[in-house]
Amino acid sequence: MRGEMGTIAMAIGAIVVLIILIARVRLNPFVALTLTALGLGLLAGVTPEHSIESFTKGFGGALARTGPVVGLGAVLGGILIGTGGADRVANAFVGKRPLWLAPWTICAAALLVGMPHLFDVSFIMLAPLVYTIARRTGSHLLYIGLPVAAGLYVSHGLLPPHPSPTQAVAAYHANTGLTLLYGLVIAIPSAIVCGPLFTLAARRFFGPAPDLAKGPGGTRGEDDARTTTASLPLSVISLLIPPGLMLAGTVGMGHVEKNSAAYVVFQSLNDPILSLLAAVIFAWFALGVRGRHPLADLQKMVSKGIAPLSTILLILGAGGGFSQMLKSIHLDTIIVEHSTHWAISPLLLAWALAALLRICVGSATVATVAASGIVAPLLVAHPGVSPELMALATASGAVMLSHVNDSGFWLFKEYFQLSVAQTFRTWTLMLCLQSLIGLAGVMLLSTFIG
Repeated sequence: MRGEMGTIAMAIGAIVVLIILIARVRLNPFVALTLTALGLGLLAGVTPEHSIESFTKGFGGALARTGPVVGLGAVLGGILIGTGGADRVANAFVGKRPLWLAPWTICAAALLVGMPHLFDVSFIMLAPLVYTIARRTGSHLLYIGLPVAAGLYVSHGLLPPHPSPTQAVAAYHANTGLTLLYGLVIAIPSAIVCGPLFTLAARRFFGPAPDLAKGPGGTRGEDDARTTTASLPLSVISLLIPPGLMLAGTVGMGHVEKNSAAYVVFQSLNDPILSLLAAVIFAWFALGVRGRHPLADLQKMVSKGIAPLSTILLILGAGGGFSQMLKSIHLDTIIVEHSTHWAISPLLLAWALAALLRICVGSATVATVAASGIVAPLLVAHPGVSPELMALATASGAVMLSHVNDSGFWLFKEYFQLSVAQTFRTWTLMLCLQSLIGLAGVMLLSTFIG
Protein backbone atom coordinates (compact mmCIF):
# COMPACT_ATOMS: atom_id res chain seq x y z
CA MET A 1 0.00 0.00 0.00
CA ARG A 2 2.89 2.33 0.82
CA GLY A 3 4.26 1.71 -2.67
CA GLU A 4 0.92 2.55 -4.26
CA MET A 5 0.55 5.75 -2.24
CA GLY A 6 4.09 6.72 -3.15
CA THR A 7 3.34 6.19 -6.86
CA ILE A 8 0.18 8.28 -6.64
CA ALA A 9 2.04 11.01 -4.76
CA MET A 10 4.78 11.11 -7.40
CA ALA A 11 2.19 11.34 -10.21
CA ILE A 12 0.38 14.20 -8.46
CA GLY A 13 3.70 15.91 -7.78
CA ALA A 14 4.66 15.61 -11.45
CA ILE A 15 1.41 17.29 -12.51
CA VAL A 16 1.95 20.10 -9.99
CA VAL A 17 5.49 20.60 -11.28
CA LEU A 18 4.19 20.61 -14.87
CA ILE A 19 1.64 23.30 -13.98
CA ILE A 20 4.28 25.44 -12.24
CA LEU A 21 6.74 25.13 -15.13
CA ILE A 22 4.13 26.26 -17.68
CA ALA A 23 2.05 28.74 -15.67
CA ARG A 24 4.72 30.32 -13.46
CA VAL A 25 8.12 29.72 -15.01
CA ARG A 26 6.61 30.23 -18.50
CA LEU A 27 8.56 27.31 -19.88
CA ASN A 28 7.52 26.05 -23.31
CA PRO A 29 4.90 23.27 -22.86
CA PHE A 30 6.93 20.82 -24.98
CA VAL A 31 10.02 21.33 -22.83
CA ALA A 32 7.96 21.26 -19.63
CA LEU A 33 6.26 17.98 -20.56
CA THR A 34 9.57 16.38 -21.56
CA LEU A 35 11.36 17.52 -18.42
CA THR A 36 8.50 16.44 -16.15
CA ALA A 37 8.11 13.03 -17.78
CA LEU A 38 11.81 12.17 -17.57
CA GLY A 39 12.05 13.54 -14.05
CA LEU A 40 9.10 11.40 -12.97
CA GLY A 41 10.72 8.30 -14.39
CA LEU A 42 14.04 8.93 -12.66
CA LEU A 43 12.33 9.77 -9.37
CA ALA A 44 10.37 6.51 -9.55
CA GLY A 45 13.57 4.52 -9.90
CA VAL A 46 13.45 3.91 -13.65
CA THR A 47 16.93 3.94 -15.17
CA PRO A 48 17.82 6.85 -17.46
CA GLU A 49 17.98 4.49 -20.45
CA HIS A 50 14.54 3.04 -19.81
CA SER A 51 13.08 6.46 -18.97
CA ILE A 52 14.15 7.81 -22.35
CA GLU A 53 12.99 4.64 -24.08
CA SER A 54 9.58 4.88 -22.42
CA PHE A 55 9.25 8.58 -23.30
CA THR A 56 10.16 8.10 -26.95
CA LYS A 57 7.78 5.14 -27.19
CA GLY A 58 4.93 7.29 -25.93
CA PHE A 59 6.00 10.20 -28.13
CA GLY A 60 5.87 8.10 -31.29
CA GLY A 61 2.67 6.35 -30.26
CA ALA A 62 0.84 9.62 -29.70
CA LEU A 63 1.78 10.95 -33.13
CA ALA A 64 1.26 7.69 -35.01
CA ARG A 65 -2.40 8.45 -35.67
CA THR A 66 -2.88 11.96 -34.32
CA GLY A 67 -0.12 13.57 -36.41
CA PRO A 68 -1.45 12.65 -39.88
CA VAL A 69 -5.02 13.59 -38.92
CA VAL A 70 -4.09 17.02 -37.58
CA GLY A 71 -1.68 17.58 -40.48
CA LEU A 72 -4.18 16.72 -43.21
CA GLY A 73 -6.79 18.92 -41.52
CA ALA A 74 -4.34 21.82 -41.59
CA VAL A 75 -3.55 21.18 -45.28
CA LEU A 76 -7.26 21.22 -46.15
CA GLY A 77 -7.68 24.42 -44.18
CA GLY A 78 -4.75 26.04 -45.95
CA ILE A 79 -6.24 25.28 -49.38
CA LEU A 80 -9.69 26.56 -48.39
CA ILE A 81 -8.26 29.78 -46.98
CA GLY A 82 -5.78 30.40 -49.79
CA THR A 83 -8.26 29.84 -52.61
CA GLY A 84 -10.94 31.96 -50.96
CA GLY A 85 -13.29 29.01 -50.45
CA ALA A 86 -13.66 29.64 -46.72
CA ASP A 87 -14.51 33.29 -47.41
CA ARG A 88 -17.18 32.26 -49.90
CA VAL A 89 -18.81 29.96 -47.37
CA ALA A 90 -18.79 32.61 -44.66
CA ASN A 91 -20.23 35.31 -46.92
CA ALA A 92 -22.89 32.96 -48.27
CA PHE A 93 -24.20 32.50 -44.74
CA VAL A 94 -24.20 36.22 -43.94
CA GLY A 95 -25.23 37.86 -47.24
CA LYS A 96 -27.69 40.77 -46.99
CA ARG A 97 -29.92 39.20 -44.33
CA PRO A 98 -31.55 41.23 -41.52
CA LEU A 99 -29.32 42.33 -38.66
CA TRP A 100 -31.07 40.18 -36.07
CA LEU A 101 -30.11 37.08 -38.06
CA ALA A 102 -26.42 37.99 -38.26
CA PRO A 103 -25.29 36.25 -35.02
CA TRP A 104 -27.08 33.06 -36.08
CA THR A 105 -25.77 32.93 -39.63
CA ILE A 106 -22.20 33.95 -38.83
CA CYS A 107 -22.05 31.40 -36.00
CA ALA A 108 -23.24 28.65 -38.36
CA ALA A 109 -20.63 29.71 -40.92
CA ALA A 110 -17.89 29.71 -38.27
CA LEU A 111 -18.90 26.24 -37.06
CA LEU A 112 -18.62 24.90 -40.61
CA VAL A 113 -15.51 26.83 -41.64
CA GLY A 114 -13.77 25.92 -38.39
CA MET A 115 -14.14 22.16 -38.79
CA PRO A 116 -10.82 21.52 -40.59
CA HIS A 117 -8.93 24.59 -39.34
CA LEU A 118 -6.90 25.34 -36.25
CA PHE A 119 -8.72 27.94 -34.13
CA ASP A 120 -6.07 30.66 -34.38
CA VAL A 121 -5.90 30.36 -38.17
CA SER A 122 -9.69 30.41 -38.60
CA PHE A 123 -10.10 33.33 -36.22
CA ILE A 124 -7.47 35.46 -37.93
CA MET A 125 -8.99 34.61 -41.31
CA LEU A 126 -12.56 35.60 -40.30
CA ALA A 127 -11.71 38.67 -38.19
CA PRO A 128 -11.68 41.08 -41.18
CA LEU A 129 -15.10 39.75 -42.21
CA VAL A 130 -16.38 40.51 -38.70
CA TYR A 131 -15.23 44.12 -39.04
CA THR A 132 -16.77 44.39 -42.50
CA ILE A 133 -20.18 43.13 -41.36
CA ALA A 134 -20.16 45.30 -38.23
CA ARG A 135 -19.25 48.34 -40.34
CA ARG A 136 -21.96 47.60 -42.90
CA THR A 137 -24.71 46.99 -40.35
CA GLY A 138 -23.66 49.63 -37.83
CA SER A 139 -23.63 47.04 -35.04
CA HIS A 140 -21.28 46.56 -32.11
CA LEU A 141 -18.20 44.56 -33.09
CA LEU A 142 -18.88 41.88 -30.46
CA TYR A 143 -22.42 41.41 -31.78
CA ILE A 144 -20.75 39.74 -34.77
CA GLY A 145 -17.41 38.69 -33.28
CA LEU A 146 -18.68 36.72 -30.28
CA PRO A 147 -20.81 34.30 -32.38
CA VAL A 148 -17.83 33.79 -34.71
CA ALA A 149 -15.57 32.88 -31.79
CA ALA A 150 -18.25 30.57 -30.36
CA GLY A 151 -18.73 28.68 -33.62
CA LEU A 152 -15.00 28.29 -34.18
CA TYR A 153 -14.24 27.16 -30.64
CA VAL A 154 -17.07 24.63 -30.54
CA SER A 155 -15.46 22.98 -33.58
CA HIS A 156 -12.02 23.35 -32.00
CA GLY A 157 -13.11 21.81 -28.73
CA LEU A 158 -15.33 18.93 -29.83
CA LEU A 159 -14.75 17.83 -33.40
CA PRO A 160 -11.86 15.87 -34.96
CA PRO A 161 -9.46 16.61 -36.66
CA HIS A 162 -8.74 19.35 -34.12
CA PRO A 163 -5.80 18.46 -31.84
CA SER A 164 -7.62 18.10 -28.49
CA PRO A 165 -10.48 15.79 -29.54
CA THR A 166 -8.18 13.87 -31.88
CA GLN A 167 -5.71 13.23 -29.06
CA ALA A 168 -8.55 12.13 -26.78
CA VAL A 169 -9.83 9.73 -29.46
CA ALA A 170 -6.37 8.18 -29.73
CA ALA A 171 -5.90 7.94 -25.95
CA TYR A 172 -9.22 6.16 -25.38
CA HIS A 173 -9.03 4.09 -28.61
CA ALA A 174 -12.37 5.56 -29.62
CA ASN A 175 -14.08 5.39 -33.01
CA THR A 176 -13.43 8.68 -34.81
CA GLY A 177 -16.67 8.57 -36.78
CA LEU A 178 -18.78 7.94 -33.67
CA THR A 179 -16.92 10.64 -31.78
CA LEU A 180 -17.65 13.05 -34.61
CA LEU A 181 -21.32 12.02 -34.66
CA TYR A 182 -21.77 12.43 -30.91
CA GLY A 183 -19.69 15.60 -31.04
CA LEU A 184 -22.02 17.12 -33.64
CA VAL A 185 -25.03 16.24 -31.50
CA ILE A 186 -23.46 18.31 -28.70
CA ALA A 187 -21.78 20.93 -30.89
CA ILE A 188 -24.92 22.23 -32.63
CA PRO A 189 -26.90 23.14 -29.48
CA SER A 190 -23.67 24.33 -27.85
CA ALA A 191 -23.01 26.70 -30.74
CA ILE A 192 -26.57 28.02 -30.57
CA VAL A 193 -26.43 28.70 -26.83
CA CYS A 194 -22.84 30.01 -26.71
CA GLY A 195 -23.18 31.95 -29.97
CA PRO A 196 -26.35 33.91 -30.79
CA LEU A 197 -28.21 33.33 -27.49
CA PHE A 198 -25.25 34.20 -25.28
CA THR A 199 -24.50 37.21 -27.49
CA LEU A 200 -27.99 38.59 -26.87
CA ALA A 201 -27.70 37.99 -23.11
CA ALA A 202 -24.20 39.49 -22.89
CA ARG A 203 -24.86 42.68 -24.85
CA ARG A 204 -24.98 44.70 -21.63
CA PHE A 205 -21.39 43.58 -20.97
CA PHE A 206 -20.02 44.75 -24.32
CA GLY A 207 -18.96 48.20 -23.16
CA PRO A 208 -17.93 51.03 -25.52
CA ALA A 209 -17.91 50.20 -29.22
CA PRO A 210 -14.39 49.64 -30.63
CA ASP A 211 -13.08 51.80 -33.45
CA LEU A 212 -14.00 49.88 -36.60
CA ALA A 213 -11.46 51.89 -38.61
CA LYS A 214 -8.69 50.04 -36.74
CA GLY A 215 -9.76 46.66 -38.06
CA PRO A 216 -7.22 43.98 -39.06
CA GLY A 217 -6.17 43.33 -42.64
CA GLY A 218 -4.28 40.67 -44.47
CA THR A 219 -7.16 38.58 -45.78
CA ARG A 220 -10.19 38.97 -47.99
CA GLY A 221 -13.00 41.22 -46.87
CA GLU A 222 -16.63 40.74 -47.84
CA ASP A 223 -16.47 42.62 -51.12
CA ASP A 224 -13.28 40.90 -52.25
CA ALA A 225 -14.72 37.48 -51.51
CA ARG A 226 -17.38 37.97 -54.17
CA THR A 227 -14.73 38.10 -56.88
CA THR A 228 -12.83 34.99 -55.79
CA THR A 229 -12.59 32.12 -58.26
CA ALA A 230 -13.55 29.58 -55.59
CA SER A 231 -16.86 27.84 -56.21
CA LEU A 232 -19.27 27.98 -53.28
CA PRO A 233 -20.72 24.47 -53.84
CA LEU A 234 -17.26 22.95 -54.26
CA SER A 235 -16.04 24.78 -51.14
CA VAL A 236 -18.92 23.37 -49.10
CA ILE A 237 -18.31 19.88 -50.49
CA SER A 238 -14.64 20.13 -49.53
CA LEU A 239 -15.63 20.95 -45.97
CA LEU A 240 -18.24 18.18 -45.75
CA ILE A 241 -16.28 15.32 -47.31
CA PRO A 242 -14.41 14.29 -44.10
CA PRO A 243 -17.40 14.23 -41.72
CA GLY A 244 -19.65 12.84 -44.46
CA LEU A 245 -17.35 9.92 -45.25
CA MET A 246 -16.65 9.12 -41.59
CA LEU A 247 -20.32 9.21 -40.63
CA ALA A 248 -21.24 7.06 -43.65
CA GLY A 249 -18.55 4.58 -42.67
CA THR A 250 -19.76 4.46 -39.06
CA VAL A 251 -23.38 3.86 -40.05
CA GLY A 252 -22.40 1.32 -42.69
CA MET A 253 -20.21 -0.70 -40.34
CA GLY A 254 -23.19 -1.17 -38.05
CA HIS A 255 -25.39 -2.64 -40.78
CA VAL A 256 -23.16 -5.14 -42.56
CA GLU A 257 -21.42 -8.32 -41.46
CA LYS A 258 -17.84 -8.15 -40.27
CA ASN A 259 -15.15 -9.54 -42.58
CA SER A 260 -17.37 -8.85 -45.59
CA ALA A 261 -16.18 -6.73 -48.53
CA ALA A 262 -18.76 -4.06 -47.68
CA TYR A 263 -17.48 -3.88 -44.11
CA VAL A 264 -13.92 -3.27 -45.33
CA VAL A 265 -15.18 -0.44 -47.56
CA PHE A 266 -17.13 1.22 -44.75
CA GLN A 267 -14.20 0.74 -42.38
CA SER A 268 -11.97 2.60 -44.84
CA LEU A 269 -14.50 5.43 -45.11
CA ASN A 270 -14.54 5.71 -41.33
CA ASP A 271 -10.76 6.18 -41.19
CA PRO A 272 -10.02 9.88 -40.57
CA ILE A 273 -6.75 9.79 -42.48
CA LEU A 274 -8.35 8.42 -45.65
CA SER A 275 -11.40 10.71 -45.42
CA LEU A 276 -9.25 13.81 -44.91
CA LEU A 277 -6.90 12.74 -47.69
CA ALA A 278 -9.89 12.43 -50.02
CA ALA A 279 -10.99 15.95 -49.07
CA VAL A 280 -7.48 17.35 -49.62
CA ILE A 281 -7.24 15.78 -53.10
CA PHE A 282 -10.72 17.03 -53.99
CA ALA A 283 -9.98 20.58 -52.77
CA TRP A 284 -6.60 20.62 -54.54
CA PHE A 285 -8.19 19.98 -57.92
CA ALA A 286 -11.68 21.46 -57.46
CA LEU A 287 -10.62 24.73 -55.81
CA GLY A 288 -6.94 24.97 -56.70
CA VAL A 289 -6.36 23.60 -60.20
CA ARG A 290 -9.89 24.37 -61.41
CA GLY A 291 -9.56 27.88 -59.98
CA ARG A 292 -6.43 28.40 -62.11
CA HIS A 293 -4.11 28.80 -59.14
CA PRO A 294 -0.48 28.07 -60.08
CA LEU A 295 0.99 24.98 -58.47
CA ALA A 296 3.58 27.13 -56.75
CA ASP A 297 0.78 29.13 -55.09
CA LEU A 298 -0.98 25.95 -54.01
CA GLN A 299 2.21 24.72 -52.41
CA LYS A 300 2.49 28.03 -50.53
CA MET A 301 -1.11 27.62 -49.32
CA VAL A 302 -0.33 24.16 -48.00
CA SER A 303 2.88 25.36 -46.34
CA LYS A 304 1.03 28.24 -44.70
CA GLY A 305 -1.65 25.84 -43.46
CA ILE A 306 0.79 23.48 -41.76
CA ALA A 307 3.18 26.18 -40.47
CA PRO A 308 1.49 26.51 -37.03
CA LEU A 309 1.61 22.74 -36.43
CA SER A 310 5.19 22.34 -35.22
CA THR A 311 4.50 23.41 -31.64
CA ILE A 312 1.19 21.54 -31.46
CA LEU A 313 2.65 18.27 -32.71
CA LEU A 314 5.59 18.52 -30.33
CA ILE A 315 3.17 19.07 -27.43
CA LEU A 316 1.05 16.10 -28.52
CA GLY A 317 4.12 13.90 -28.79
CA ALA A 318 5.57 15.00 -25.45
CA GLY A 319 2.16 14.51 -23.88
CA GLY A 320 2.16 10.96 -25.18
CA GLY A 321 5.59 10.46 -23.63
CA PHE A 322 4.30 11.80 -20.30
CA SER A 323 1.31 9.43 -20.44
CA GLN A 324 3.60 6.50 -21.21
CA MET A 325 5.79 7.40 -18.24
CA LEU A 326 2.72 7.24 -15.99
CA LYS A 327 2.18 3.71 -17.28
CA SER A 328 5.84 2.86 -16.73
CA ILE A 329 5.50 3.59 -13.01
CA HIS A 330 2.32 1.42 -13.04
CA LEU A 331 -0.11 4.21 -12.21
CA ASP A 332 -2.62 2.68 -14.66
CA THR A 333 -2.59 -0.62 -12.75
CA ILE A 334 -3.26 1.15 -9.46
CA ILE A 335 -6.12 3.15 -10.97
CA VAL A 336 -7.75 0.05 -12.46
CA GLU A 337 -7.49 -1.88 -9.19
CA HIS A 338 -9.15 0.82 -7.10
CA SER A 339 -11.48 2.63 -9.50
CA THR A 340 -14.24 0.02 -9.22
CA HIS A 341 -14.93 1.37 -5.72
CA TRP A 342 -15.08 5.02 -6.75
CA ALA A 343 -18.52 6.62 -6.60
CA ILE A 344 -17.70 9.27 -9.23
CA SER A 345 -18.51 8.66 -12.90
CA PRO A 346 -15.42 8.25 -15.14
CA LEU A 347 -17.00 10.80 -17.50
CA LEU A 348 -17.29 13.40 -14.76
CA LEU A 349 -13.78 12.62 -13.50
CA ALA A 350 -12.31 13.03 -17.00
CA TRP A 351 -14.09 16.37 -17.44
CA ALA A 352 -13.09 17.67 -14.01
CA LEU A 353 -9.44 16.71 -14.35
CA ALA A 354 -9.17 18.23 -17.82
CA ALA A 355 -10.91 21.41 -16.59
CA LEU A 356 -8.52 21.73 -13.64
CA LEU A 357 -5.48 21.28 -15.87
CA ARG A 358 -6.84 23.75 -18.41
CA ILE A 359 -7.35 26.41 -15.74
CA CYS A 360 -3.84 25.89 -14.40
CA VAL A 361 -1.92 25.39 -17.65
CA GLY A 362 -3.96 27.39 -20.18
CA SER A 363 -3.53 25.00 -23.10
CA ALA A 364 -6.52 22.84 -24.08
CA THR A 365 -4.15 20.46 -25.86
CA VAL A 366 -1.91 19.98 -22.82
CA ALA A 367 -4.96 19.56 -20.56
CA THR A 368 -6.43 16.89 -22.86
CA VAL A 369 -3.14 15.03 -23.21
CA ALA A 370 -2.45 14.91 -19.47
CA ALA A 371 -6.01 14.17 -18.37
CA SER A 372 -6.61 11.40 -20.92
CA GLY A 373 -3.32 9.75 -19.97
CA ILE A 374 -4.42 9.55 -16.35
CA VAL A 375 -8.09 8.63 -16.86
CA ALA A 376 -7.78 6.19 -19.81
CA PRO A 377 -7.13 3.15 -17.55
CA LEU A 378 -10.61 3.63 -16.06
CA LEU A 379 -12.13 2.17 -19.23
CA VAL A 380 -10.72 -1.22 -18.26
CA ALA A 381 -12.61 -1.16 -14.96
CA HIS A 382 -15.73 0.39 -16.55
CA PRO A 383 -16.24 -1.47 -19.85
CA GLY A 384 -19.76 -0.10 -20.15
CA VAL A 385 -18.53 3.48 -20.56
CA SER A 386 -18.33 4.69 -24.16
CA PRO A 387 -14.74 5.63 -25.13
CA GLU A 388 -16.22 8.18 -27.55
CA LEU A 389 -18.05 9.92 -24.71
CA MET A 390 -14.88 9.79 -22.59
CA ALA A 391 -13.06 11.60 -25.40
CA LEU A 392 -15.77 14.26 -25.59
CA ALA A 393 -15.93 14.66 -21.80
CA THR A 394 -12.17 15.24 -21.66
CA ALA A 395 -12.23 17.64 -24.62
CA SER A 396 -15.15 19.56 -23.07
CA GLY A 397 -13.33 19.94 -19.76
CA ALA A 398 -10.25 21.20 -21.59
CA VAL A 399 -12.03 24.39 -22.78
CA MET A 400 -13.11 25.51 -19.29
CA LEU A 401 -12.28 29.00 -17.98
CA SER A 402 -9.87 30.42 -20.55
CA HIS A 403 -8.03 33.31 -18.93
CA VAL A 404 -4.72 35.18 -19.08
CA ASN A 405 -2.56 32.05 -19.50
CA ASP A 406 -4.34 31.11 -22.75
CA SER A 407 -3.22 32.55 -26.09
CA GLY A 408 -6.82 32.52 -27.36
CA PHE A 409 -7.78 34.93 -24.58
CA TRP A 410 -5.27 37.52 -25.83
CA LEU A 411 -6.07 36.89 -29.50
CA PHE A 412 -9.76 37.65 -28.87
CA LYS A 413 -8.92 40.67 -26.71
CA GLU A 414 -6.49 42.31 -29.12
CA TYR A 415 -8.38 41.69 -32.36
CA PHE A 416 -11.61 43.09 -30.93
CA GLN A 417 -9.94 45.95 -28.98
CA LEU A 418 -11.26 44.90 -25.56
CA SER A 419 -10.13 45.48 -22.01
CA VAL A 420 -9.17 42.53 -19.85
CA ALA A 421 -12.43 42.94 -17.91
CA GLN A 422 -14.49 42.92 -21.11
CA THR A 423 -12.67 39.80 -22.29
CA PHE A 424 -13.46 38.02 -19.03
CA ARG A 425 -17.15 38.98 -19.30
CA THR A 426 -17.45 37.73 -22.88
CA TRP A 427 -14.77 35.27 -24.03
CA THR A 428 -14.09 33.58 -20.68
CA LEU A 429 -17.76 33.34 -19.73
CA MET A 430 -18.63 31.95 -23.17
CA LEU A 431 -16.07 29.13 -22.90
CA CYS A 432 -17.18 28.25 -19.36
CA LEU A 433 -20.69 27.90 -20.73
CA GLN A 434 -19.44 25.77 -23.63
CA SER A 435 -17.58 23.45 -21.26
CA LEU A 436 -20.63 22.96 -19.02
CA ILE A 437 -22.92 22.34 -21.99
CA GLY A 438 -20.42 19.80 -23.29
CA LEU A 439 -20.47 17.97 -19.96
CA ALA A 440 -24.28 18.06 -19.83
CA GLY A 441 -24.48 16.72 -23.37
CA VAL A 442 -22.06 13.90 -22.61
CA MET A 443 -23.92 12.89 -19.45
CA LEU A 444 -27.25 12.97 -21.32
CA LEU A 445 -25.90 10.85 -24.16
CA SER A 446 -24.44 8.39 -21.66
CA THR A 447 -27.96 7.45 -20.56
CA PHE A 448 -28.60 6.11 -24.06
CA ILE A 449 -25.11 4.94 -25.10
CA GLY A 450 -23.06 2.23 -23.42
